[in-house]
Amino acid sequence: MKLLYFAWLKTKTGMAEEDVTPPAGVGTVAELLTWLEGRGPGFADALADRRAIRVAVNQSYAQPGDPVRPGDEVALFPPVTGG
Repeated sequence: MKLLYFAWLKTKTGMAEEDVTPPAGVGTVAELLTWLEGRGPGFADALADRRAIRVAVNQSYAQPGDPVRPGDEVALFPPVTGG
């Protein structure tokens, strides 16, 4: 699974992207975020307020209960505002 981090999520995690293999039992967006949060203080800080994070799976917006699978591209970013 390829993870992409944008904006302040990239700063707090210390990386723009990475390839990961989550453990068995991580099958949804929410479970993935919970697993990532436990990977260290930077991840815990970045993911502390889930309301401030948007997730896209394979370039489509995803909800907490949506599935994630090996080979997916998962992007984490703050809400986008426009004008």
